[in-house]
Amino acid sequence: MNCIHCENCKLSTKTYYCFAKNDFVIPTESTTMEKVRSGWKKGEKEYEIHRRKIRKEVEI
Repeated sequence: MNCIHCENCKLSTKTYYCFAKNDFVIPTESTTMEKVRSGWKKGEKEYEIHRRKIRKEVEI
């Protein structure tokens, strides 16, 4: 399998088509993702207001 220098592998995309391999390629370096936890945090003002509002609706 010889590279034909199409430069598709140099693009910063998740997948690309390799003409030399005659197949789609998914680079392994770019597939690693870190899990980011962003959401409600106990003690934050918005969280407490939301929690109290939801509890109030459930009790009724």
